[in-house]
Amino acid sequence: MITPYMKISNISKFFPGVRALSNVEFDILKGEVHAICGENGAGKSTLINILAGNYMPDKGHIVIDGEKVVFKNHLQSIEKGISVVYQERSLVPNISVAENIFVDRQDRGFFGFIQYSKMYENTKRILSQVNLDIDPRTIVGSLSPAIQQMIEVAKALSVKCELLILDEPTATITKKETDILFEVIRKLKAQGIAIIYISHRLQEVMEIADKVTVLKDGKYIGTRRVDEIEIDGLVRMMVGRNISVDEYSPQFTDEVVLEIRNFNSSRFKNVSFELYKGEILSFCGLVGAGRTEVFKALIGLDQKSTGEVSINGKKIIIKNVSDAINKGIGYLTEDRKDEGLFLSMSVEKNIVSASLAQVSSHGFVNGEKACEIAEKYRKTLNIVTPDIGKLAGELSGGNQQKICFAKWLMVNSDILIIDEPTRGVDVSTKAEIYKIIRQLTKNGKSIIVISSDLPETLAISDRIIVMYNGRIQTTINRQDATEENIMHYASGL
Repeated sequence: MITPYMKISNISKFFPGVRALSNVEFDILKGEVHAICGENGAGKSTLINILAGNYMPDKGHIVIDGEKVVFKNHLQSIEKGISVVYQERSLVPNISVAENIFVDRQDRGFFGFIQYSKMYENTKRILSQVNLDIDPRTIVGSLSPAIQQMIEVAKALSVKCELLILDEPTATITKKETDILFEVIRKLKAQGIAIIYISHRLQEVMEIADKVTVLKDGKYIGTRRVDEIEIDGLVRMMVGRNISVDEYSPQFTDEVVLEIRNFNSSRFKNVSFELYKGEILSFCGLVGAGRTEVFKALIGLDQKSTGEVSINGKKIIIKNVSDAINKGIGYLTEDRKDEGLFLSMSVEKNIVSASLAQVSSHGFVNGEKACEIAEKYRKTLNIVTPDIGKLAGELSGGNQQKICFAKWLMVNSDILIIDEPTRGVDVSTKAEIYKIIRQLTKNGKSIIVISSDLPETLAISDRIIVMYNGRIQTTINRQDATEENIMHYASGL
């Protein structure tokens, strides 16, 4: 019988009013990719924080190589060889790659000066482990999200690493870049490093993992070998039922509600397109294609050099976000934590934040009315929270995304731009979000979706515009769209 590298036994963790984990137990082997799956709020993040030494369990214990361990802080976890790459990046953008990897751990000479030549040499060696050949002096902020993700992995490997925990590592990278990451994972696996892989993208789990453990509502549901279970069975373990999405039924008319002509900036060139009433129009492309930049320019967040905007046939000028909202355009950002939510404010205040005029009288917010409206959207979107007074930052990623939807549904924009609608959310929440988007079109709204998830794009779109290097390559109708032809154009072919 193979002795496990790590044994997690009866781990429980309680927060006020919440049982985050309850008697969770499973084993991890050396040289094994062990996926952990579950809906948002299943307890995955709490478990990571316990393994990383950020939380102490209220019950249960962890055994590593036959020794029971207790992590009172993050450093004790690192000393035992556990490294975590979190979903939210921890890199400092305005310093070099080398300084990020060795932050607070620089080699110093006799007089305390940093030995840069030695640090750069060590950085090159570590970067080679993740197949990166870049100058250690490069400023991190100048690199693509995909390369930054690899630098996060390199940083985790720069200390003694026996267990690497990857939390949603492909959330901000493309399929091509995911393939490169998987090559690195297989290389680390061959070196005997144990890997915990956490992802809502079940196709990836089936491709890269050896085993998968499912959590639900903080409880251990079971562990399966991936070659012994199919995705449908995995979904049933996660949510307790089959997940179905309504059959596609086109809602759009031939009425043009938004027309963009000759949009140009330093990041995109000659972008022109139309959006029809009741349409779901998706924008695809690899990282750096310019999709998000086009729409930030449209709503006045970024500058454009030239271009015309028409709504319902009338030319308009949008100077800022408030101007866009007043003209019927809403924008649900891809970065919900930094741009979409006030994490230190309540669910209620976040929901009404873009529509204060609806809940105010003579310049004062009517608390009773704000509470009533926020509660209505909580129920409508099934936002899982003990109450609407709970801080948004304390909820799971899927529920935070629902709060963003609630905020813009309350604004009631005729045109809604949704950037990465299901990034970091579970399969059940994805299905709910798709239903929300389709219901909006049934109600006469027009939707623009920016997505890096090709199955998602194919599932919900009426038309698909593919961008490459800041330019529109082609427009594909739903019935003609496949992953292969989208990637063909997205790669500039």
